Amino acid sequence: MLLEVTTKAAQQIRYQAKQNRMEGMPLRIAAKRNSDGTLHYGMGFDDTGRDDDTTFQTAGIDVVISPMSLDLLSNTVLDYVQLDDGKYEFIYLNPNDPNYKPPEDEK
Repeated sequence: MLLEVTTKAAQQIRYQAKQNRMEGMPLRIAAKRNSDGTLHYGMGFDDTGRDDDTTFQTAGIDVVISPMSLDLLSNTVLDYVQLDDGKYEFIYLNPNDPNYKPPEDEK
């Protein structure tokens, strides 16, 4: 698996695309390694694809990833969750990130 977008994340991505009049545009997701080894993520709607981009669809979302981000995003799950403070946020569940902690099963 390269990268998976959850159903909740896909719903929010579609909502934001509609709000910003960017429906139909692919979502570019990027990652880069910081000097301390952690990963920094970015995403946004992008209709300027390049020949060497990897493009695919997950959860009905067209995703674009540059070659520089491919290995860093391998096996990543993009989710949209409610945090402890009640706010909602996109999160990257990425086993390639040294700060990654697998989600705990709810009991």
